[in-house]
Amino acid sequence: MNKYFTIFALLALVLVGCDKNTNKDSSGSEHNHAKETVKSYYTCSMHPQIKQDKPGKCPICHMSLTKVEVDDSDEEAPATTVVPEKDVWQCQNFPDVTSEKEDVCPIDGTPMVLKPKENKAGKVIGKVKLRKSQLSHFKPEYFPTTTMVMSKKIRLLGTVLQSEDKESNIPARIGGRVEKVYIESTGSFIKLGEPVLDLYSPKLITAGEEYLIARKTYVKSKSKEFRDMLKQSEERLEQWGIKKFQYESWYKRNKVPKSITIYSSATGIVRKRNAIVGKYFKEGQNFFELSDLSEIWVEMDVYEHDASLISMGQKVKMEFTSLPGDILEGKIDFVNPVLDSVSRTLKVRTTIKNTTGKLKPGMVADATLEINLEGHPLVVPRTAIIDTGKRKVVWTKVSDKQFRAKEIHTGHESEGYVEVKHGLMEGEEVVIEGNFLLDAQAQLFGGYEDMKGQSSGGHNH
Repeated sequence: MNKYFTIFALLALVLVGCDKNTNKDSSGSEHNHAKETVKSYYTCSMHPQIKQDKPGKCPICHMSLTKVEVDDSDEEAPATTVVPEKDVWQCQNFPDVTSEKEDVCPIDGTPMVLKPKENKAGKVIGKVKLRKSQLSHFKPEYFPTTTMVMSKKIRLLGTVLQSEDKESNIPARIGGRVEKVYIESTGSFIKLGEPVLDLYSPKLITAGEEYLIARKTYVKSKSKEFRDMLKQSEERLEQWGIKKFQYESWYKRNKVPKSITIYSSATGIVRKRNAIVGKYFKEGQNFFELSDLSEIWVEMDVYEHDASLISMGQKVKMEFTSLPGDILEGKIDFVNPVLDSVSRTLKVRTTIKNTTGKLKPGMVADATLEINLEGHPLVVPRTAIIDTGKRKVVWTKVSDKQFRAKEIHTGHESEGYVEVKHGLMEGEEVVIEGNFLLDAQAQLFGGYEDMKGQSSGGHNH
């Protein structure tokens, strides 16, 4: 009995020892496997295409190689779930009218067409995978790509100009010599009906004498023939700028004066004073050239990248140094069809009232044009975009430790958000805080696809 008991005890000890050795081997294997998941190599920070398995010098710039550890413990995680772009139908003639199902356009009754899907997923140009030791120092912030209504404020610099619609002249309606000028100088203000000069005109004097004869004859005979003659002579005098009270006074005095006063036919500021005593004017020549500043133009320059947003009828707000605190509003009533090839700007104009006369030609206006952009474009914050000059890159989240760089094409910018034309899908999470660290990691350690096969040179950002 003792013999069998001894044998059984020995067998039990052997089995326990084997189990311990098995567990020890298994534990050691797992430990070695964990070690193998972290791979290391040596590279040059200026030439990341250089990779060696031991320390040394860069064969290009001869700098000391830097050790890099790569964690391959996790397989590449699937990308963040992206909301697929829905089918949207729109009116063919009214693209702003849309529907989530195929229907008939409620405006013109035509069948609606499928709206093109413009925002397609962009090409991945870089990948970065962070190690656990790096994650403790990396505190990123994300923004889900979304749609929104965008509005854009365009600041413009404007200049006050004389309105060509309000420019006028005081012409010589009949030839004659200037005897006296009542307007002192250029810049003087003339009101409608004010006397501007005295004119000696033999032809006008003869017409005045014909008027006196016709009127006297008509008073005596009351005949229709002389009545018509009187009417014709009155019309002739009025067409030559003579007022009714003038020829009425001639009749009372029974005499036409040698110098006849000419009155202003317009209101405005004298821009050019041509009338000089003793100067002879032919019919049609201007005594004075006037500018009416009751309405003025404000001409503004729009930069080329904003030119496509400008259209007739848009409201513009203006502030002037001469009117502190006042904001004047106008509407765009002219858009130059040709871009200035020198300044690369487009001239636009608005007309505003200037009843007080405080705004003078040459004054500067600080204008603001607020435009509501069409549709609901995809947008990302401006901070999410790394603009290298050659391309625009955003970093998207794949997992907590994996990120992808995508090249995007952008549109308009508004209040810190940028329209994404191509490159992202709605719902993709972009990095808005920490993206420059990911860019640096990709630059230093060859995370960009176009850097992986370089044989020389530095960064190709």
